[in-house]
Amino acid sequence: MILRIFIGPAWRFLVISCLCIGFAGCSKNNTSADMPAVTSPLQLAITNMMNSHPLVRIDSVYTNPSGESFTITRFRYYLSNFSLVSTSGKTITLPPAYFMVDDADAASKIIILDSVPTGNYSSIRFLVGVDSARNVSGVQTGALAPENGLFWTWNSGYIMAQMEGIAPVVNALENKFLFHIGGYKAADKVLNFITLDFPEAVVVAVDKHPLVSITADAAKWFTPDTISFKKVAVIMAPGADAMKIAANYQHMFSVKTIAN
Repeated sequence: MILRIFIGPAWRFLVISCLCIGFAGCSKNNTSADMPAVTSPLQLAITNMMNSHPLVRIDSVYTNPSGESFTITRFRYYLSNFSLVSTSGKTITLPPAYFMVDDADAASKIIILDSVPTGNYSSIRFLVGVDSARNVSGVQTGALAPENGLFWTWNSGYIMAQMEGIAPVVNALENKFLFHIGGYKAADKVLNFITLDFPEAVVVAVDKHPLVSITADAAKWFTPDTISFKKVAVIMAPGADAMKIAANYQHMFSVKTIAN
């Protein structure tokens, strides 16, 4: 015996309506989930300083907290792993990007974060240096290319920050000091994340490309853990001295102005 179930017109209409609503809901949800975020550029302008004045390499003589005079001939560092915190408290991790800031290269002091979701932001976070993964990822290109002279070996990794110069107190050839700060392994790690609060909300929109002016004070390399050229003038490998300076220079950054 074959049983046949007949659905009356009213019930048939109800079933079809429910199915249509269900499909429409699924379609709407999928479309919303797949919608890409609207992004726009955010520009950072870096100004290297020595105390309250713009850093002048070679031609200016400075004095460290130990009373030792010196000049700076080279000043470079890496910034990477950027993220932003919205005014609602949500952290937005930006696509991986690595920038080498070289005081001798004006173009390198303009950083463009070109994939920032539109919104209002209250702070920025970044790494001073190159993360551990990139230190062991083989030959890199661009800012991370070994040709830039900021890579030791696959074992020691990248030089995260570099200061070179001349100090009369240094008892070495041409009185040179060399601070090459590196170390990505746990025992000698010099990597520090920096969080900077904005003095006002940064507004990223399709028709707004804000500019954040940031200063980096090279004087912070020498304090609060006092660094004296008499005690250490050459750092060319990971270790305790490199970690001391890295702990110092994590305080060198500050936001000065916002232009929305």
